[in-house]
Amino acid sequence: MKRILFILFALIVVSPLQSQEQNKLPYDDPEFHGKIGRTYKDSKMDWPELPSPPKGAPNVVIILLDDVGFGMSSTFGGSIPTPNLDKLADNGLRYNRFHTTAICGPSRAALITGRNHHNCGSGFLAEWATGYPSYTTMIPKSTATVAKVLKYNGVNTSWFGKNHNTPDWETSAAGPFDRWPTGLGFDYFYGFNAGETHQYYPVIFENTVAVEPDTTPEEGYHFMTDMTDKAISWIQLQKSISPDKPVFMYFAPGATHAPHHVTKEWRDKFKGKFDHGWDKEREIVYERQKKMGIIPEDALLSPRNDSVPTWTSRTAEEKKFYSLLFENFAGYLAFTDHEVGRLIDAINELPDADNTLIIYIVGDNGASAEGGLEGTINEVKGLNGISSSISENLKKADEIGGPTTEPHFPVGWAFAGNTPFPWVKQVASHFGGTRNPMVVSWPKVIKDKGGMRSQFLHLIDVVPTIMEATGISFPDYVEGVKQRPMDGKSFYSTFTNPKAPEIRTTQYFEVFANRALYHDGWVAAHQHTFPWRQDLAPGFENEVWELYNVKEDFSEAVNVAEKYPDKLKELQAIWEKEAEKYHVFPLDDRGAARLAVPKPSPLGDRTKFTYYEGATRIPETAAPNTKNTSWTLEAMLETTAKEKDGVINAIGGLGAGYTLYVKDGYPTFIYNFFESEVTTIKSNKKLPDGLASVKVDFKYDGGGAGKGANVTLYINNEKVGEAKLEHTVPGRFGIDTFGIGEDTGSPVTENYHPPFAYEGKIVEVNIDIAPK
Repeated sequence: MKRILFILFALIVVSPLQSQEQNKLPYDDPEFHGKIGRTYKDSKMDWPELPSPPKGAPNVVIILLDDVGFGMSSTFGGSIPTPNLDKLADNGLRYNRFHTTAICGPSRAALITGRNHHNCGSGFLAEWATGYPSYTTMIPKSTATVAKVLKYNGVNTSWFGKNHNTPDWETSAAGPFDRWPTGLGFDYFYGFNAGETHQYYPVIFENTVAVEPDTTPEEGYHFMTDMTDKAISWIQLQKSISPDKPVFMYFAPGATHAPHHVTKEWRDKFKGKFDHGWDKEREIVYERQKKMGIIPEDALLSPRNDSVPTWTSRTAEEKKFYSLLFENFAGYLAFTDHEVGRLIDAINELPDADNTLIIYIVGDNGASAEGGLEGTINEVKGLNGISSSISENLKKADEIGGPTTEPHFPVGWAFAGNTPFPWVKQVASHFGGTRNPMVVSWPKVIKDKGGMRSQFLHLIDVVPTIMEATGISFPDYVEGVKQRPMDGKSFYSTFTNPKAPEIRTTQYFEVFANRALYHDGWVAAHQHTFPWRQDLAPGFENEVWELYNVKEDFSEAVNVAEKYPDKLKELQAIWEKEAEKYHVFPLDDRGAARLAVPKPSPLGDRTKFTYYEGATRIPETAAPNTKNTSWTLEAMLETTAKEKDGVINAIGGLGAGYTLYVKDGYPTFIYNFFESEVTTIKSNKKLPDGLASVKVDFKYDGGGAGKGANVTLYINNEKVGEAKLEHTVPGRFGIDTFGIGEDTGSPVTENYHPPFAYEGKIVEVNIDIAPK
């Protein structure tokens, strides 16, 4: 009854603008109802009425963590303490049957649009995009975001942290910017445009302008703290100016996506806590989850995956390294909880804190197995398909989590992190990839403090819930474009009724050809690809499907496909219909080969490039592609005796990259092959005063990707150094950027302190790529 009255009240108090034209946004300019005479004396003013949200509409804050498995946080039975999430849940509701898409970009697109990820052009990640409508990662105008609708209805909107919903070829200063957060309806954006960033040396944008941190890692800088400070400042400013006006905030840390960056202080809190290994960890968490009531008492622990090495089969050296990596991750998640806690504390101090709806989603997918079977301290090296030895990794044991490493734990910990479910991130066929915890707090409405909700829900249901909570309708047209209907449904009813009827009886899943269908308590599932073997393309012949009765088998522990073959066929047929309906096809299991699919680019088909000073923070996808080919770089410089030093051109960072710089007057070229091979070519002559040319001639060996090269360094066409590279980076230099005149972010070498801006004048830098 209360819910009905609330909705009626919201409809009654909407502004005249809303009641006139609910079916389109933006609203037309309001009519003038005053009077225009010859002078003001015989005229009557009438101020235009601007759109405003319904009276009593709540603030809405969405918090979305990254790569956190169902069984990681203490709030849902995990071993990593998350006291601030615990506190929020104890004053709100826990949801134990909430679902994501199994991968970050698609999950985030579904979250902010209320449509299934294929329906909003986000079938997979931007870096793997293909030219099919469901896989371009170019969110269409027909699937407007919740922020755009709220903004046009007078709600101020903001986005902090990770944005993996802008195609990476559109993230340079050339834009276009209509798919950046500020083009998607967010008034303010402070964060990064990629799947991940270096937490000590992040690639940050404020709205559409690149900005650099005010402090250094040595001075205590960490992006998680930085973005939290900015978010607190934003919401406090909003409420200082207009305390009664509701706001919308999307708070999306890069945490705890790799690289797992956290200080030694936080890492050491977990020293020795996971020495029992990943197999025992699954058992510990499973028993705790049952005891806490997170999972039913009769739920089984899903069988261990045979692809994962047993902990007891590992050597003492391997166990030491694997434990260090997970201790570091645990510190990262605990630190993240601490920072999110600061934001929640600030929200609780707002004048309308009780009328603030917080939807806290603990992970955009399950725990990640992208660290491979062995784990790594140089994530980009692993993503390029190159492994490191345990002894090599342990040389940096004390640095794990710090600015000089890019760590990710091995596969075994990912499976443990998704307890009690099978499989991991990317595997959309099983709950280990798609089941994530959710906590909802709204003191004004939710009175069942600490309650549990077990309705089957999905990310697409969040937007309709926000619409119902705010009393704002989603329009038929946004900016003149006919909108696709919402795929989600509101779960507002669960806020006040623990036994609210199910809103979702059917939901398909697909990522990387991993497929599943939930329907009336059953799940049909086909696991297709391995997250740690992206070089494989299994093909679509002889596929094996599994069947689970999740009404009786909460954790997908018992495959009953042989027992109920007709039920499996029924669900497979429904999956096909849902896939047609939501534009899933064509299925694509090519793995890493999709990275090489040609994509739109601001570079076009050019092979010759000219850059000037100030060309910095250019993403790798919008920079000249110097990998697996020959190329030359020639810089024209103007110097004086005291103005010679600094970076001329750099791309990448400490994990991998190259840099051309001058130090103590000597031009130097360094090629960093994943830290394992760092080649330095230092000129045997100083750079002369006045106008001078510095040239790098990079002759690639050919014969495939990642081969060697001969590199020669010149001053005014005189050879001043040369070296042979045995290997070169085959895929990507990493998560940092390309720049002229400085090395922003993580430096390619520790020979200088970033950004090491060039002291003289760079007239121009010309890069010439050999045809491939």
